[in-house]
Amino acid sequence: MNEVLEQIRKIGIVPVVVLDDAKDAAPLAEALRQGGLPCAEVTFRTDAAEESIRIMTEKYPDMLVGAGTVLTTEQVDRAVAAGAKFIVSPGLNPKVVKYCVEKGIIITPGCANPSDVEQAIENGLEVVKFFPAEQAGGLNYIKAIAAPYVCMKFMPTGGINAKNVREYLACDKIFACGGSWMVKGDLVKTGQFDKIQELVKEAVEIVKEIRGN
Repeated sequence: MNEVLEQIRKIGIVPVVVLDDAKDAAPLAEALRQGGLPCAEVTFRTDAAEESIRIMTEKYPDMLVGAGTVLTTEQVDRAVAAGAKFIVSPGLNPKVVKYCVEKGIIITPGCANPSDVEQAIENGLEVVKFFPAEQAGGLNYIKAIAAPYVCMKFMPTGGINAKNVREYLACDKIFACGGSWMVKGDLVKTGQFDKIQELVKEAVEIVKEIRGN
């Protein structure tokens, strides 16, 4: 498996981050690192995303930083140029997936049904995002659609929290989980990075408890 994907698998939980101001990028990255999750999926839905990725990757080159909510090939280029090591999209856009695959860029597109999964397999992908996880049927749905696709792993995102993440991580079809409960927007905006670090540590303990990492 690709080195970046292997890192994500070992980390177990990918913090999904929305940053409205790039000044928060460095202290948030530090909180994630100190908490034990040297990883972030910075969503490309804000104007500060590109600069935030650049700040994180330049200041903390040991961090695994990716771009989420990537909808176009132009955004792929901008994210990668800023330092993103992986791309995440809410759905499976064949053009974007093919573009990433051809350029050797790791992408985990959002899949919510068997047809999406088969498109991902057609493009040679080993891991897909399952989104929105809880709203689309949760772990039972993932288990049901995963059955025919023995080589595919899933990264559920959407509605994952400290209460249900254990159940997801315990399933062998789950590669890792994406979640924002430890990096909520109000905590970032009010500068509560100590609280974020605490929540991150709790998340890391859950991964260790379930997977022994």
